[in-house]
Amino acid sequence: MNIRIAACLASLALLGACSSDTGANSGAGGAGGPNGTGYAGGAGGAGGAGGAGHGAPGSEEDLVQSAGDRIYFNTDQNMLSDDARATLDRQASWLQQYPNVRIWVAGNCDERGTEEYNLALGQRRANADRDYLVSHSIDRSRIETISYGKDRPADPGETQDAWAKNRNAITSVK
Repeated sequence: MNIRIAACLASLALLGACSSDTGANSGAGGAGGPNGTGYAGGAGGAGGAGGAGHGAPGSEEDLVQSAGDRIYFNTDQNMLSDDARATLDRQASWLQQYPNVRIWVAGNCDERGTEEYNLALGQRRANADRDYLVSHSIDRSRIETISYGKDRPADPGETQDAWAKNRNAITSVK
């Protein structure tokens, strides 16, 4: 009987260890974000599946979980889609809750096209994101923009799906 209890306790301990948040699945990104901490979240800005809640109020993790951190664009476009506007509406609401939070918006492109073209297009994408937030009562001085062109792909693949993931603007808490 004692062996069964010990086996059950050992199983519970292993399950508990598997469900703990070690950061590997918390939605935190790698190095390279505009503030040196990387981008949070995976595709769609949803964060990892194992994250514990929304992070500290007003944090990057909270933004990712509450509003989403990225929007996507069509090829050679900087016009906002309905999905992008819905994400930006959530970001604007989130930013209104945290009036002291400042953000970066990084515009990105897929690998096709020249470096100069993609830097300019990435800037137009970041500006479209910023301008939408400003039009929804977010103070322009809280938002900085940058273009990485094709230098920071979310997906290094050379497929239509990879390129679609790389045509984005990512919002990060400063």
